[in-house]
Amino acid sequence: MKKVFVLDTNVLLHSAKAIESFEDNDVVLPMSVIEELDRFKKKQDELGRNARQTIRLLDRLRQHGNIHKGVKINDNREDSGLLRIVSGQGDIKNSSLDMDIADNRILRTAFQLQENGENIVFITKDINLRIKADAIGLTVMDFEHEKINFDELYNGCRTIESTEEIINEFYDKKIIDAPVKDLYPNEYTILIDKNDSKHSALGFNNNHGGLELLNGFFDKNSVWNIHPRNKEQKMALDLLMNPDIKLVTLVGQAGSGKTLLALAAALEATLHQSQYEKILVSRPIIPMGNDLGYMPGDKDEKMKHWMQPIFDNLDYLMHGGQKDTRSSSKKIDDLFTSRKMEVEALTYIRGRSIPRQFVIIDEAQNLTPHEVKTIISRAGEGTKMVLTGDPYQIDNPYLDSSSNGLTYTVERMKDKKLHGHITLYKSERSDLAALAAEYL
Repeated sequence: MKKVFVLDTNVLLHSAKAIESFEDNDVVLPMSVIEELDRFKKKQDELGRNARQTIRLLDRLRQHGNIHKGVKINDNREDSGLLRIVSGQGDIKNSSLDMDIADNRILRTAFQLQENGENIVFITKDINLRIKADAIGLTVMDFEHEKINFDELYNGCRTIESTEEIINEFYDKKIIDAPVKDLYPNEYTILIDKNDSKHSALGFNNNHGGLELLNGFFDKNSVWNIHPRNKEQKMALDLLMNPDIKLVTLVGQAGSGKTLLALAAALEATLHQSQYEKILVSRPIIPMGNDLGYMPGDKDEKMKHWMQPIFDNLDYLMHGGQKDTRSSSKKIDDLFTSRKMEVEALTYIRGRSIPRQFVIIDEAQNLTPHEVKTIISRAGEGTKMVLTGDPYQIDNPYLDSSSNGLTYTVERMKDKKLHGHITLYKSERSDLAALAAEYL
C-alpha cells in the first residue's frame, strides 16, 4: 500500500526540497502548514528563504492540476508521487488537544486521513509533536533525508597495528607504502607496534598511495604562540597550515582547542606567511532571547556580544601568556582597523564572493546542511574554509548530532582531496573544563 507522508511546517523550513524527497510516495500538506509558511515568508533568514522557495514550488505545481485532488510532484517520472493540500475539521477522538494550536490542527489532518484508510506517516522535526503523534496512534518519523549516522562519524584518523621493523623504516625513510588501501584523502594514521604500544608513529595519506611521516615541526615551533598539546591537535594544525587543503572541519568537545587552533593558524598564515589577504570569522546567531536587531549600537557593536568567544581566544593568542592585557587589546584593535580581520554575521554572507581569505565558521553545529552549503559555496579563488563545532552542544531546536550541517559536511566530504577532518577528544582548557566536559 502506497505511503502517504504528511509533512509538518518545520520540515519545509528545514529543507525547501523536502517535498521532492519522497520519491514515488504521496505527500500531503495540511492547510495549517500553508498558513504557517505565510507567516515565515517575510523573514530575512534561512527560514524565510525556505518558506518562499516552498511557496513558489507549490504555486508552480498547482498550475498542473487540482492540488486538492493531487498533482504530480515530478512531471518527468511516470511513477511520481502526488502532492495534496488538505484541511481537516472537528476533533481527534479520545484526545483533549486544543485545536486553536496550529500543531494540533496539523495532527488532526494526519489523523483523519488515517481514519479514512490511508497509510499515513507523519513527518516532523519537532520532538514534542512526535510524542503527541505517537500518543494518538500515528506512525511518526523525523525528516532523515539529510541525516548521517553520528555514531559512525568519520574522525579523520585511524589506528593501525604494525611491526617494529615497519615503524623504524617509517622514521628512516619518512614515507612508506600505505599499509591499507582504503584510506580517505588526507586521513591520518597512528602506526602502533603490536609488541610495544609505546612504539608508534604518526602519518598521513599523501593521496598518492603513500603514507608520509607527520614530522615534529609543531613540537619545536609555535603557531602564533601556541604548541599542540596532544596528537589530535598536532593533526589539526597540520591540516590548518596546509594551503592545499581548502576545507577543514574540526569536531570536538568544549575546551578541545578547535577555535583557538583555527585562529592561531589563520593569524600565522595571513600575517606571517601572507598566504591570505585577510581573516573572516563568523558564527550563527542562535539567541536565548531577543535576536541581534534588538541590541543597541551599529552592526559592529551588536556583533561584539556574539563574537566575544572569538575575542577571548584572540586575547590569549595576542599576549602569548603574558599579563599585558593593554598590549593585547591594542594588537586586536590594530587587526580590525587594518582590515586584516573581519567578523561578520552569517546573514550577510549570502551572495558574497570571498577570494583569498582564511574563513572560520565557529559553532557550525547550529547550521543546517543547506546553510553550510551556502557558506562554502561563497569561497573564491585562494580561500580556505574552516568549520568548527561540538555536535553535543546544539542550540537550534530542529537540529541534532546527526542532522546538523557540520557532521553532514564531514561525512559528505570525507572522500574529497580538498577536505581534511579531525575529531578532537581531549579538553585542554583546564582540568575543571575537562572534568565538566566528561561528567556533566
